[in-house]
Amino acid sequence: MSANETPTALAAFFTDGRLTSIPRKPARRTALLDHLAQSLFEPDRSYSEREVNEALLTVHTDTSMLRRYLIEAQLLTRTRDGSSYRRAGAPAGPAAQPPAA
Repeated sequence: MSANETPTALAAFFTDGRLTSIPRKPARRTALLDHLAQSLFEPDRSYSEREVNEALLTVHTDTSMLRRYLIEAQLLTRTRDGSSYRRAGAPAGPAAQPPAA
């Protein structure tokens, strides 16, 4: 499967709007994370860690795991001090972390 998973394919990972499993296959995981980033975070807005956690809590209780996965997949960016998060591709300030090599 590609990063352009169909909603039906992604629905397999949810029950009653809650994320019930995280795919092990990288392409499926990336597609799921991309869906979460697109559906939970506005492109032109900064979020505090608390706001990110609150958004992620709407789909899963392990917010730190999902936040880490989103950062590692470069779908969310954060400032060096961790005080501000943005959906990737959105305009970021000069303190935004460059992608990890």
